[in-house]
Amino acid sequence: MSPIPIAGPAVEPVTLAEAKAYLRLDGDDEDAVVASLVAAARQVLECATRRAFIAQTWRVRLDRWPEGRVVALPLAPVLAVAAVRVSPGAGPALVLDPALWRLETDAEPPRLVADPAAPDPGIPSGGIEIDATYGFGPAPADVPAPLRLAIQRLAARWFERRGDEDGEGVMPAEILSLVAPFLRPRIA
Repeated sequence: MSPIPIAGPAVEPVTLAEAKAYLRLDGDDEDAVVASLVAAARQVLECATRRAFIAQTWRVRLDRWPEGRVVALPLAPVLAVAAVRVSPGAGPALVLDPALWRLETDAEPPRLVADPAAPDPGIPSGGIEIDATYGFGPAPADVPAPLRLAIQRLAARWFERRGDEDGEGVMPAEILSLVAPFLRPRIA
């Protein structure tokens, strides 16, 4: 089960103005570079923590319901499930009534539990799709301050070391300490 991005975040957790202030940049000559570094830092830290920082929509595809019909969702936090679809084999996929599943956001990892009455897919692969919105919220202020600071520090590190190969591929300890409380265990 690999999550598939459907709609990325509308904004970054760190605004361009905040990133420029952190870097002590006055002009706008480097705006495109700074914006791309902020987006890249967010993506790297989201991957490291397996959390979505700012609201974004992802799809999960399954071949069949897992044991106990409990689907461990690959990202957190879950803001909402937009749809759960099951392909009957012929015709369009059926959108399941929300009465046929429940979302457990307080579990780690978050889980979607399908009712025994939920139909099984009629095709051998990719017969179940779950579209959900993940993140701490839609606004930068919704993202915890340590994660926002980690994005700023990582983007600043990359900005200051452009072209330098020293230490590439190693997450600095100062950034790891900021994201450590948000790390999620891997799911099978």
